[in-house]
Amino acid sequence: MMTHDTGQVACTATLRGIDSLIAHVRDKAPIRMAVVHPCDALSLGGAVDAHAAGVITPVLVAPAARLRQAAADADLDISGFDIVDVPHSHAAAAIAAQLAGKGEVQALMKGSLHSDEYLGAILAPEVGLRTERRLSHCYVMQIASYPRPFIITDAAINIAPTLEDKADIVRNAISLAHVIGVAEPRVAILAAVETVNPRMQATLDAAALCKMVDRRQIMGGLLDGPLAFDNAVSPQAARVKNIHSPVAGRADVLVVPDLQSGNMLAKQLEILGGAESAGIVMGARVPIVLTSRSDSRMTRLASCAIALMLAERYLLVPP
Repeated sequence: MMTHDTGQVACTATLRGIDSLIAHVRDKAPIRMAVVHPCDALSLGGAVDAHAAGVITPVLVAPAARLRQAAADADLDISGFDIVDVPHSHAAAAIAAQLAGKGEVQALMKGSLHSDEYLGAILAPEVGLRTERRLSHCYVMQIASYPRPFIITDAAINIAPTLEDKADIVRNAISLAHVIGVAEPRVAILAAVETVNPRMQATLDAAALCKMVDRRQIMGGLLDGPLAFDNAVSPQAARVKNIHSPVAGRADVLVVPDLQSGNMLAKQLEILGGAESAGIVMGARVPIVLTSRSDSRMTRLASCAIALMLAERYLLVPP
């Protein structure tokens, strides 16, 4: 699957689990990360874990009294961390975004606040974190039944993406795939069927995205679609349906038609399939860790490791 030695190392690290992912970034300098309103055990514990692993230097932005109570309740030591005391979660999001915009932190991580509140502050024009691309969320997932890590996008931000939105979603996913070591990611544009049906907008969008690759409007990956989920990830299903494609059966990226389908797919793989995952937002000037409030500390740790890899890339190639 890999064509570059550096890609082989990074992807192998992800493939073998979160421990190997952390081992891959262990020799890298930690990034300064603003953790936004981590006022519960899971989000605060994730920051503590990432610090202990040498991945981040946390800056905790939250009401200080509530933060210290959460740490005491969870028996977490935050005595050595920088704390920015704010009155409430809305202020935490706004001030953390400002810190990132001014370059005082290199990444952001969501704590125990709503995603809309968190992202709304990041998208504020005066903060300066937006780029020409639309923000999109990527789940980096690994499951025992699939031979490689893969990305699901977008399952958290864009509710009903247009074709233009999907083009940026694909570009963002390709950029992330490059960072985690996939030199030429295979991108499957998912729909319920693998044929173009004028009554199914997802199939029309898939066909248009593939043509955008031909016209070099999207670069850096191999695209195919529409593909149903089974023939995107199962070589046998692709053979049965007589689909001849470099993507079918071995996708590195799964682009879903809308947020609802993507969110259900990702949560099913996590809860029923035992998938390990990390969550990151692409398209901004800094890496943005966006996890569910119920996500485990290990998921948060893995997300921070990917944020570190992204931040290192952004120093060389600003988004």
